[in-house]
This record gives sequence, C-alpha cells and structure tokens, in this order.
Amino acid sequence: MNRYPMWKNIFVASMILIGFIYTIPNFFGESPAVQITPAKSTTKLDPTLLAQVESVFKQEKIQYDGIYLDARGVKARFADTDTQIKAKDVLQASLGKDYTVALNLLSRSPDWLRSLGAKPMYLGLDLRGGVHFLLQVDMKAALDKAAERFIGDFRAALRKERISYIGVAREGQTVQIRFGDVAELAKAKKVISKEYPDLTLNEVVEGEEKLLTASLNLVEQKRIQDFALKQNIQTLHNRINELGVAEPIIQQQGADRVVVQLPGVQDTAKAKEILGRTATLEIRLVDEEKSDAATLEKADKGQAPLGDEVFKDREGRAILVKKNVVLTGDYITDAGPGVNNQTGQSVVNVTLDGRGARIFQQATRENVGKRMAILLIEKGSTEVVTAPVINEEIGGGRVQISGMANTQEATDISLLLRAGALAAPMDIIEERTVGPSMGQDNINRGIHSTLWGFAAIAVMMMIYYMAFGVVSVAALAINLLLLVAILSMLQATLTLPGLAAIALALGMAIDANVLINERVREELRNGNTAQASIHAGYDRAFDTILDSNVTTLIAGLALFMFGTGPIKGFAVVHVLGIMTSMFSAVLVSRAMVNLIYGYRRKVTKLSIGQIYKA
Repeated sequence: MNRYPMWKNIFVASMILIGFIYTIPNFFGESPAVQITPAKSTTKLDPTLLAQVESVFKQEKIQYDGIYLDARGVKARFADTDTQIKAKDVLQASLGKDYTVALNLLSRSPDWLRSLGAKPMYLGLDLRGGVHFLLQVDMKAALDKAAERFIGDFRAALRKERISYIGVAREGQTVQIRFGDVAELAKAKKVISKEYPDLTLNEVVEGEEKLLTASLNLVEQKRIQDFALKQNIQTLHNRINELGVAEPIIQQQGADRVVVQLPGVQDTAKAKEILGRTATLEIRLVDEEKSDAATLEKADKGQAPLGDEVFKDREGRAILVKKNVVLTGDYITDAGPGVNNQTGQSVVNVTLDGRGARIFQQATRENVGKRMAILLIEKGSTEVVTAPVINEEIGGGRVQISGMANTQEATDISLLLRAGALAAPMDIIEERTVGPSMGQDNINRGIHSTLWGFAAIAVMMMIYYMAFGVVSVAALAINLLLLVAILSMLQATLTLPGLAAIALALGMAIDANVLINERVREELRNGNTAQASIHAGYDRAFDTILDSNVTTLIAGLALFMFGTGPIKGFAVVHVLGIMTSMFSAVLVSRAMVNLIYGYRRKVTKLSIGQIYKA
C-alpha cells in the first residue's frame, strides 16, 4: 500500500543528487581573478591567447590557482589580491591595448563541477557591491534628430522634381516648407506623401503665407523612440564589456529609462566615463593612386601625403584614406548580418536614410572600381573596420559590405555599425554605490535569517510531530537544496529580495507537511490502521495543498508580469519555491515515510506526536 515503485525512488534520489551537485558550487566562495577580453569585438578568441597568458605568468613567475578559456575570454584565479593586481599590471603591459585586463572574482569550485556546468549563482548589486545608475533617454532629442534629417531630404526631393519653394526650416519636430504658389505646394505635397508615407502633412494658406508642414505620425514617433532605446541599450552593453563586469544588468525601465547595475565595480568615475563615451562612424575613399609601399611606409611614420590620412585595419595593415568624409554614421538606420545569395559568403547589410542613400549613390557612381573605407572613431582612436571595392553604383539606401570571413564576423561588424554611438543622449538621474563590506553584511544577514528560521521550524516540527516531523524537516532541507540548485542552473542573479523570497518559501513549504501530518492524525483518530492512515493522509491532503499553492502561484505570476526590478526577482524565486515545495512536500516526504513504514508487515503505532480523540 505504501511502497513506491523502484523507478519513482530512483527518480527522487536522482533529483536530490542533481540538486546537491548544482548547489555546492555556491559554498566554495570566490577568489581574486583577472579577466582578459578583446578590446575589439572583431578579435577572435582562441587557445593561442590562453597559451600567451600562461607564458606571461611563467616568465614573470606569477603563481595562479587556475586558468581557463571560455566564451568571454581568458580567466585566471589567484590566492590573494596582491598577486591579482600584479598579474593585471603585467598582462596589461604584455598584451597592449588590443586586450582589456579587468579585475574580477571567480568561484573556487573545482574543475569537475565546472565541466558539468555547475556554477554558483550571480550575486546582485546589493549583495556583492558595485554601482547602480538610472539613465533617462532624451526622446525629444531623438525625434528632433529624425526631423532634422528630413530638411535635406525635402530639399533634394523638391529639386529633383523641379518644384519651386522659398525655404525649408524646422520648428521643434515639425518641418515647414514655404511656397510662393499654391500649385507648387500641391505638387510638393503629392511628391512628399508618396516618398514619405509615415509623415502627416498639413497645408496652411493664409494670404501670402503658403506653408506645407510635415510631422511624424504617432506610429513613426513610437518606432523612432523604441529604436533609440534599443540601440542605446546595445551600445551600453558594448561599452560595459570594457569594464570586465562578470554579469552586468542592463534593462529597460518604463518607456524612456535604462537601469544599469555593475556588480563588483567600485570605480564610479570609470563607470561614468564608459557610459558617456562617444563613438562616430565615417565612410571615406581610399587613395588608390598614392597607396604604394613607399608612400604607405612614410605615411605610417607620420608623413602622409597632403589631403590624406593613414589608419590601420583590423589586421594591422596601413590604409591611406582621403580626409574628405563621404558619409557619417548619422545616416545609418540599421545594420545586420546576411548571406550573399550568389556566392554564399557572409555579408553586412546596411540601411541608410533618404539623404544618406542619395549621397552614397552619387559617391559610388563616381568611384566604381575604387575602395571605400569604413572607419570607427572612438576615444580619439580611428580603426578601419573594412575597406571593400565598389563594384557598381549603389542606390536605394541598402548597402552590402562583403569580405566577411564568417557569420560571426558579419555579426560583429553589424554591431559596430549599428551601435557605435548612442542614438539619443542620456542623462544619469540616479546614482548609487554599494560597498563590498555592505554587500557581505547583507549576505550574512540574509543567510542567518534563513538558517534561524529553518532551525526554529525544525525544532517545532520535531517536537510536535516526532518522526514525521523529522521527515518534514528533511523534506524542507531538500526543498531548499533544490531551489538553490535551480537558481544556480538558471544562472540567476540573487538579490536581497531573492533572499527574502527563499526565507518565505521555507515558511510556505512547511505548510504542506503540516497539512499532511494533521490529515494522517485525523485518519488515526477515526480508527484507521497506521498504513491506511498514511495512504489516506497523503492522498486526501494533496487537493488542499494543490489549491493553496496554485492560488499563491497566481499571485507570484502577477508580481512577475506587472512588477519591475527587485519585485520581479522576488517573484521568480517565489514561484520556483512553490514548485520545489510541491515536489519535496509530496513526493520526497512520502518516499521517506514509505522507506520507514512501507516495508513493515505490521505497524501498530506511528511516531507522529500526541493524538487527541475528538
């Protein structure tokens, strides 16, 4: 009656073992480390970098506890902070500006656990220390910038159709075109409405004043604002990589704000400098006539020909480009990786706005067979991203850049083109710094509150329910084990609200065991046998446990759907805690009770505390 089939016992035991494996990395602590990442997103990571770092350590006689290569770069652990700082200085001097060497903290968990994918949870800002910024995106500036582009577009379109106008000017987010004749105004309205369907056009004719006003409709305004916000978030991701933050949190808050949390970063000034950094993109023509070896060698030494400049490409080769800028990144509206249908090679597809398309079309028409260099200018340093040959005139505002080695390179180049600069200005409206000592104090308090709560529950349950209380406490411990394991497997970021949710989960999880134990007691009071009481107690308590947990689960899901930031973090742990408590209170506790009582032929008494007759 009270025996699980073998497969169910194996399943429960397997879940507990998996939970143990994925929980223990959280108890090894962290050791000082350095993280070596490429300064350029186009630089590839390979074992050569790992070997180079090991060689530097060997040459400088720097002892390290462990070193490995992952998707983010090379990471090395050390015994103390003095060795960590020395290693950082040595590596920065040896590797040069091509790589970023940042201080970090890494788990001390052994390699065999890491090979199984068992990693500790990330600690949030309030537990690890770091800096918090709330940035406000200037949406008005984004719309003004979009409206400004239409001035040149309208002038070019009207000249092309030979339509007479007096002038074009912008007032706020509205572009006004003045005409001397109503007929010219009507023709202009027809042309602009056809080429720019996303604009709302209005005619104003009062006496001698004949105006055609063009403004962005609500749909287009929303699209521009969403694009500006997403591009700014992507740009912030790229910039923060330079800080070497293990797990930065960059997320949208509301319609025009961005939250940036950098755990482990204490240098607020450095973080501000990174967040406010500017980058620009330029397209120039390569000076083919003067690009011989002798001229390039002189130019590389600072003797560039008049009207030219020399820059290095991603492979370190010198390229002579003209000073005259054909196009800037302000005209790029989108960039993404793709594949050339004819050759099958990876390419980058760039989309230009109306004015940029016309400028680019004219430049390519006049320079077929020549090379065009795409330059990224950042922090006073200029790099040639790529320098393809112009095979034909390119019109329509869509540009395809070939010569990419693979899909990853095309993606990286797209990222540089699309997110080289902020789409709209941002202001820091809130700034907080949390010290590492305060974070450690928060961890200690959170752990102590959870442990004291667990101890109080354990004492009460074992006194009141005897052996069944011991089973309940063991199930509660396994519930905590499984919850921490799932959070570690998900690589969730644990914050103070998350710790509160764990403590709450313990209190809620024990409710199910109380319901089961009281139901078993009730069956015994009704005169049922011990085995029948166990069976009926678990079966009849399940519906009540399910109902109570489902209602609590709905509340948790509502918190997750409508909450933001810390509330969402609390909701995630809360919901996961409900699921693990169902498993531990019903399956795990019954498996243990079955092992204690299920294999006995005759059970005359259950160790479940004092039973009072009704």
